[in-house]
Amino acid sequence: MTITKMTWRPQYRSSKYRHVFGKPATKENCYDGVPITRSVHDNQLCAVNPRFIAVITECAGGGAFLVLSIHHTGKVDPHHPKVSGHRGNVLDIKWNPFNDFCIASCSEDATVKIWNIPEHGVMKNITVPWKELQGHSRRVGLIEWHPTASSIIFSTGYDYQVMVWNLDVPEQVIKNPVRSISVHSDVVLSMSFNTDGSRLATSCKDKKIRVIDPRTGILLQETNSRTHKGIKVLFLGNLKMLLSTGNSRWNHRQIALWDQEDLSQPSYSEDLDGSSGVLFPFYDPDTHMLYIAGKGDGNIRYYEISPEKPYVHYLTEYRSLLPQKGMGVMPKRGLDVCSCEVFRFYKLVTIKSLIEPLSMIVPRRSESYQEDIYPMTAGNQPAMTADEWIRGLDKGPVMMSLRPGSELDSYVELGLGKGSTDSDTHHSRSRPGLLIQERLDAKEGNKRKESYTTLLLPSTDENSSSTTRVSNGQSSPPKTENELRQVFYKQQEEIRKLRELLNQKDVRIKQLELEIKNVRNSQSTL
Repeated sequence: MTITKMTWRPQYRSSKYRHVFGKPATKENCYDGVPITRSVHDNQLCAVNPRFIAVITECAGGGAFLVLSIHHTGKVDPHHPKVSGHRGNVLDIKWNPFNDFCIASCSEDATVKIWNIPEHGVMKNITVPWKELQGHSRRVGLIEWHPTASSIIFSTGYDYQVMVWNLDVPEQVIKNPVRSISVHSDVVLSMSFNTDGSRLATSCKDKKIRVIDPRTGILLQETNSRTHKGIKVLFLGNLKMLLSTGNSRWNHRQIALWDQEDLSQPSYSEDLDGSSGVLFPFYDPDTHMLYIAGKGDGNIRYYEISPEKPYVHYLTEYRSLLPQKGMGVMPKRGLDVCSCEVFRFYKLVTIKSLIEPLSMIVPRRSESYQEDIYPMTAGNQPAMTADEWIRGLDKGPVMMSLRPGSELDSYVELGLGKGSTDSDTHHSRSRPGLLIQERLDAKEGNKRKESYTTLLLPSTDENSSSTTRVSNGQSSPPKTENELRQVFYKQQEEIRKLRELLNQKDVRIKQLELEIKNVRNSQSTL
């Protein structure tokens, strides 16, 4: 009889994100001397986009928040101008996902205000908002922009109401929301939309999770029993699942997964530790990675989520001695894809008055663009107008590519020679790479189009070679499409670096002007 010897082998799950690691910014790339608010409100207290970082600050005589250029690292002037139009403490801030110069804030003064930020940043105190939303009877604790419709924002306050606002109206002070949703019996602690904004999930102080139709206000699902306390809830992209974080009755911090169509009991739950700080969940639908950051500690756990059991796959944990009070997250279009960065946090460290960027990096040897870790992602263009959404339309996000110079394909589709039609142009505008560049193209005008024409079209000059030489001084033209793309990407990268350098110099000039102004003011008072 033959005896087969069984050998035990550990079962490793293949994942390209298994070795993701956290890389904190160097000291000179942090924001130092920021008067971070001492509020105990359990919000992120920070909002980020590719141009600006905003943080709620301490301010005498009302509420305020600070807006800095994303390149304004190092020591922050204690007298830096603020956005300070609220009469009470600011409790939440959120950038408009489709306009990097528009930010919303809500406050203890029971209002929501929408602000326009100048292109070069806040050079003097801003006290007059673009829009003011008046409808809540008590302080407003949370705001959330609709993920795919322009000019639609949701707010919820200590009056237990969730209000839907349309900013596409002429009034500067808006007193009538599109809808008021009254399905909560206590204060709403968090709000989250699914991918196309057709469902709104909320967590409440009554320890219940609810799924609501945001347009009609109809309650679709609700947990039968009370879950954690101090809940935060988050939609997990297109997986049709919800994640909740909170504390158990034994005061253990927990995470749980729920089927969005059946909230009778969680599909998965796990106790993490015995700490008491609130857990902030962040989900990246492109990589299916879940990050759990604890308020009051410096640790960030990260997992990979799959649609099949066991659903949650632990990867590793980033540990730091600097405890975070709040967190901002950079949108995917603001990441450094050349260094394989897949996520970026901005940690608010109160004990040092510091904002520390923290990059999550996929270790790769190659420095070229890694297509497999950067799928198409939600861009900064709305899929529909506010009126379309109000009338009943639901659309998923307009997607874009993160590949440097990805507008090449869009310009090829434009057919810069004869025979291009309006339908061709419309089709190219639906391509995400072109959407990112439209504003820049408008500024640079025909000069840039001519350069693309030179790059893309064959020459008609009889004295030249059959293929047009690229106008970068090359002695021989690119022979293949790949060579053409490489030349184009290289030029685009040089243009991007020059723009960044110019922007940094511009910001530095503005900073020096402010410092000179402060010195003159101090001399005049003496």
